[in-house]
Amino acid sequence: MSARQPEQGDNLRVAISAVLFTVFALSLGDALIKGISSNLPVWQMFVLRSSMAIPVLIALVCWQSDMSALRPRCAGWLALRSILLTLMWVFYYISLPHIALSVAAAVYYTLPLFITLFAALFIGEKVCAQGWIAVSLGFCGVLLILRPQAENFNTYALLPLISAIFYALAMIITRTKCRNDHYLTLSFWLNVSMICVGVVALTVLSTLKPSIAEVAANPFMLQSWTPMVSQDWLAIGLLALAILVGSVFAAIAYQRGPSSVVSTFDFAYLAFATIWGFIFFEEVPDAIAITGIAMIVGAGILAVRRPES
Repeated sequence: MSARQPEQGDNLRVAISAVLFTVFALSLGDALIKGISSNLPVWQMFVLRSSMAIPVLIALVCWQSDMSALRPRCAGWLALRSILLTLMWVFYYISLPHIALSVAAAVYYTLPLFITLFAALFIGEKVCAQGWIAVSLGFCGVLLILRPQAENFNTYALLPLISAIFYALAMIITRTKCRNDHYLTLSFWLNVSMICVGVVALTVLSTLKPSIAEVAANPFMLQSWTPMVSQDWLAIGLLALAILVGSVFAAIAYQRGPSSVVSTFDFAYLAFATIWGFIFFEEVPDAIAITGIAMIVGAGILAVRRPES
């Protein structure tokens, strides 16, 4: 038996509410990760967060169907999708301790542009002139934010760009190879992938034993398993809740509303990220960065709302 849902018609109000709730939760979760990045290594967060999320996903699958629904239709493609998304989170999270949350979010949200490019390259989707204008505008926006020739250029700002590339490739696979798998099945195996990557990374670190100086320079990546206090456990629980909300409500949003409309509201993540950056970290983007963010938002809207040709 497969986990199938009854046919549902579009409900724009439900779709918009779901996507706004999704980006609110995910942006808050990312701000939380930026805040605790000095306490816990990213690999430990991966293992613990997904270990909390998986039992909930299993319960939801059993409620809708049975455990056989977790069997993927094409294991190879689902594994590749899960690995790409795991790497997407790895690169994005590694950037957060080193750059402003609003900058990371803006660079990451070039993903509609990469989806446009990869859809044209890999699955033969036609891209009209408006689509290519969107790609060019978004690229210029990224250059304004990164300012690669500026003295204060931060190479960590390139990591969200790599994350966007991984995400775009994963979405192409989702659209072409995993479109018949239930969203709970996809979320389950994504969390399994995160646990596997986290365990492998922690095992490698315990074997190689980086020096104290190396760990001190980059604790978020090189620190081994760290004892946790009650505040850390609370943070991990909130992160598990955020990823559950992100996977479930994002699926609801794209099921109940047109992709072009939902994707436009998805850009609310940038606004939330800027708000959390200001509230929690006193981060205020300068005028050039704000211009770049606005250009990326405009480019993304052009990309997702381009006319069919």
